[in-house]
Amino acid sequence: MSEHTRAILLTACPDQPGVIARVSGFLADRAVNILEADQHTDPDERAFYMRLELDHSASNLNAASFDEAFAEIAGALSMTWRVDWRTKPKRLGVLVTKEGHCLADLIYRCASGEIDAQIPVVISNHESLKTAADSAGIPFRCIPVTKDNKAEAEREIDAVLTDHACDAVVLARYMQIMSPWFISRWQGRAINIHHSFLPAFAGARPYHQAHARGVKLIGATAHYVTEDLDQGPIIEQLTARVGHRDTVDDLIRKGRDLERVVLAEAVRNHVDNRVLISGNKTVVFD
Repeated sequence: MSEHTRAILLTACPDQPGVIARVSGFLADRAVNILEADQHTDPDERAFYMRLELDHSASNLNAASFDEAFAEIAGALSMTWRVDWRTKPKRLGVLVTKEGHCLADLIYRCASGEIDAQIPVVISNHESLKTAADSAGIPFRCIPVTKDNKAEAEREIDAVLTDHACDAVVLARYMQIMSPWFISRWQGRAINIHHSFLPAFAGARPYHQAHARGVKLIGATAHYVTEDLDQGPIIEQLTARVGHRDTVDDLIRKGRDLERVVLAEAVRNHVDNRVLISGNKTVVFD
């Protein structure tokens, strides 16, 4: 079995009897083998979610024929669904400003195969991280952003991402607030990372504020970007203990370590089609 005969099917529908039976029966009738299955029922939302990893090497199904055939079952079950036929690695456009720790980590993980994706372009509103992109052989575009050119800059960013056939965009410490226009263009495909103090210690120098308050726990959150600033559906979070001996620099260092790991895990889950968005929550299949 090659990668080109594998696919991922993600579904969401109202919870009801027979969903698994109907979907698995549909696949079996078409000689599609289920390699891995995971499901989740949300009793509060009365919703049912499922992720299936498939081997279609013995089937004559393709993207067009599958969509046409599966639409009947999906309609009967009031189901939303998507299939990733995994014909090529995902392409991630990365937006950065001046902090390079998340960018460097993503470059390494994608190049080493830890994340099954490619980074075809890095875009920044500063020149600071051009060397990091250049050293990895990744095209770098600097698109300055001011309060007067923000709309124009975002359209240029969108054009660059489109020109490089990006499937998703990662805001790897990109210190700009994206407009509703940009967010709608990349809805469900834009991932952001930030410290987990919010809504406490908002604004500049959050670790200095946290240190002054003597916090004992710091963290990082990766989420999908929405119009509600830093409040989109959460994909991954991680925390670390800090103590009275930790300096501000210690908090910043530990925070950056958390951001690297959390962003990488969120990107990996997105790329591997393990995330379903449900309102302002996510179902993340392990």
